Amino acid sequence: MAGAMGKAMMPQSSMRRRMAADSRAVVCVLVLTRGVLGAQELMTASAPGGVVQLFASDAAILESRETRKDLPCTVTPVKPTLGFDLKFHTGYDLVIPLKDLAGSENTLTTVFRVTAENRPDEPVYFSRRIAVPAIDEDEKGPAYLQGNFDVGEGKYHVDWLMRDRLERICSSNWDLEAVLPPKDKQMALDIPGNAIRPADTEPFKQEPPVEREQRDGPLNVKVMINFAPQDAQSATLQPLDTNALLSILRSIARDPRICKFSIVAFNMQEQRVVYRQDAASQIDFPAMGDALKSLSLGTVDLKRLSQKHGDSEFLSRLITTEVKDDKARPDAVIFAGPKVVLDDGLPPDTLKQLGDVKLPVFYMNYNLNPQANPWRDAIGNAVHSLKGLEFTISRPRDLFFAWSEIIGRIVKSKVRPGTGSAASQ
Repeated sequence: MAGAMGKAMMPQSSMRRRMAADSRAVVCVLVLTRGVLGAQELMTASAPGGVVQLFASDAAILESRETRKDLPCTVTPVKPTLGFDLKFHTGYDLVIPLKDLAGSENTLTTVFRVTAENRPDEPVYFSRRIAVPAIDEDEKGPAYLQGNFDVGEGKYHVDWLMRDRLERICSSNWDLEAVLPPKDKQMALDIPGNAIRPADTEPFKQEPPVEREQRDGPLNVKVMINFAPQDAQSATLQPLDTNALLSILRSIARDPRICKFSIVAFNMQEQRVVYRQDAASQIDFPAMGDALKSLSLGTVDLKRLSQKHGDSEFLSRLITTEVKDDKARPDAVIFAGPKVVLDDGLPPDTLKQLGDVKLPVFYMNYNLNPQANPWRDAIGNAVHSLKGLEFTISRPRDLFFAWSEIIGRIVKSKVRPGTGSAASQ
């Protein structure tokens, strides 16, 4: 399904008045918010190979490419941006004055089509119905909405309209282009050129099966991933952070040279392992998503507060157990996640013990602003003691090229056993 539509349309002043007057308004507000935030729907033909059926008036407006403002609104196209999932994300921002929506409850219906320049006879249609609450006549300010979809490399044209119950129309159209810079042309995107897709609303959906290679022996990797926000003080795991960390995992999961996965998902703020999966043929993303729902980053455990060095002790114990004392001996260990800054760092004895481990180790450090904190963090120090390699993941291209180098080094280490650490490759 397509990406999320917009922010709640209930004005703050009206919301406060209604909640003060009647507690039942709380339920009303929550229901309306969920409705506005629902996903757009991909419109399909009633029969295979058929034509998408539109109201005649909607079809005429889209065909005319006329700009109308019967329903006053401002539509701003969003420039296509490559995400960590290696898809171009685009869409539009929409602003409507609340005074033009004043009155009894209303319904806004958006219909738009996206056509690839190289496929003029294959437009893709989207639609969405948005429930609007009753709005006071004297309400000030605007309502904000958004629409999102994904595209591959190419040039596209968008024809867009919105109508309300009174058949007032707002319409617009625009062109957009999604293109990789020349230095990134070798990147393999996760969406074909000239393709148009609904934005993904299920971050933890299961990966489709991958045909695994058995040549040179199957690879077995352990991934230790810190599911935590960029801002260590944040009370929530932001969608941007979640999607970036999942993109790292999906890059690993999709590589056909890896046949066994051991996953240790942990959270440094709560100092606990949230999810574990041992020697599986496929990463169970839905189960991981369910496990991560148990995170409560906005709360503080009094027991943890009483432990002066609890964070460093947790990380030291985790790395020692999962790397040094692991009897399964994976072909490589891969750390991933944002920087972990500890006041007192890891104990010197722990770092010294890790120096005895002869195993390829890598760190995919998710860091959107490396200039703000260029110093090595606690996990980076541990990986350095293990003679491993660290890669900073700030942009989608960093993830693509880092994984290309990592898997190459793992394969070399497997083919030439006894060559030692990752860094020595």
